[in-house]
Amino acid sequence: MINILPNIIFSILLITSVGFFIYNIKKLITVIKLGKPVDRFDNPRKRLYNMIRIALGQSKMVTKPISGFLHVIVYIGFIIINIELLEILIDGITGSHRFFSKYFNTTFYNFLIASFEILALLVLISVILFWTRRNIMKIKRFLSNEMRGWPKFDADNILYFEVVLMLLFLSMNATDLILQERNFEGYYKAGSFPVSSILVPLFDSFETSTVYLFERLFWWLHIIGILLFLNYLYYSKHLHILLAFPNTYFANLENKGKFGILESVRNEVLLMFYPEKVSESNGNVDKFGASDVLDLNWVQLMNAYSCTECGRCTSECPANLTGKKLSPRKIMMDTRDRLEKVSKNISINKGKFVDDGDRLLDNYITKEELWACTSCNACVEACPINIDPLSIIMDMRQYLIMEESSAHPDLNNMMNNIENNGAPWPYNQQDRELWIQES
Repeated sequence: MINILPNIIFSILLITSVGFFIYNIKKLITVIKLGKPVDRFDNPRKRLYNMIRIALGQSKMVTKPISGFLHVIVYIGFIIINIELLEILIDGITGSHRFFSKYFNTTFYNFLIASFEILALLVLISVILFWTRRNIMKIKRFLSNEMRGWPKFDADNILYFEVVLMLLFLSMNATDLILQERNFEGYYKAGSFPVSSILVPLFDSFETSTVYLFERLFWWLHIIGILLFLNYLYYSKHLHILLAFPNTYFANLENKGKFGILESVRNEVLLMFYPEKVSESNGNVDKFGASDVLDLNWVQLMNAYSCTECGRCTSECPANLTGKKLSPRKIMMDTRDRLEKVSKNISINKGKFVDDGDRLLDNYITKEELWACTSCNACVEACPINIDPLSIIMDMRQYLIMEESSAHPDLNNMMNNIENNGAPWPYNQQDRELWIQES
């Protein structure tokens, strides 16, 4: 009973952690479904291609070579080292030692373990460089106002997490290697350890029983750290590790710059000119545009949760570069913060939202930010996982104009000129030649 006790404890810990993770994912899906319906299930072949190319292939990450290369290393390391994690899980449940070594060819298994260690070292170096860029080199896009407080802590915390996990992994292997060489019971020779062997002198002077305690300590801390990391994702910007795939799959396939037409508005125009073409649906809506998160569609809400706060969108935004307050990254962060508050409100009130006096417009995102946008799509093009801040901005602008008659003064002047003069310029029809004169 004593020998299987660690396996029982591990199994309970694993089931609890995975169960809590699944619970949070279900909760996330429920929150995303609060968004309005939108059809993004067309053209599955192209959508799958985009997901493979962008999310799996990391094609948009490498547009910034340094950070892109480092991210690709961490990404590949994250995927491949999970093979080793699978073996650790099997060992934890069954009490075996290096389970796969019994079934894999010795040369192949040695190659795998060596590859894991080299990747772990590369991940460790990449993460340290990421931390250096954020905290010592102070890259400008990481210093915006919206990155203070929790966003900065979260970004650094993830990096610390990854450093500790890689060090525990290598230390676990180093002590495992010592136990193999000393023919300790249950630790037969398996694997090649080009990186962790460097750490062997740190533990080689200890008695075998002490080395065994170290190995068990590193093993348990490593797997507990992974399970904590798994459940931390839900509360972190690193939720994009999971959401990047559906986010790229359900991204808008329309030509960039093409905006949708409200069926209700379309029907009103058709009623005046072509009543026979009016659709069977009357197109009535309770509200034009969006003033709060519940007015957005489910893809926009998923976008908000997918944002990794890298700031590429903001660094490419011409409005932001010219000193205006607009930050596409902040738009997504504000949307996510508001959505979190709304979802808690709904949860507390048993599935019904009770007005809390706040809304996304004004309380989180200002009119000044919305009207600063040039609708150039630079933010959408820059995003590594096809997040679309512009769609949220345009929906909120639509609300301002159609619900509050609160267009920007310059826009009002232009629309008045079009109505009165047939052109955006303040000259009447009799003075058409003035339109082409140099000012």
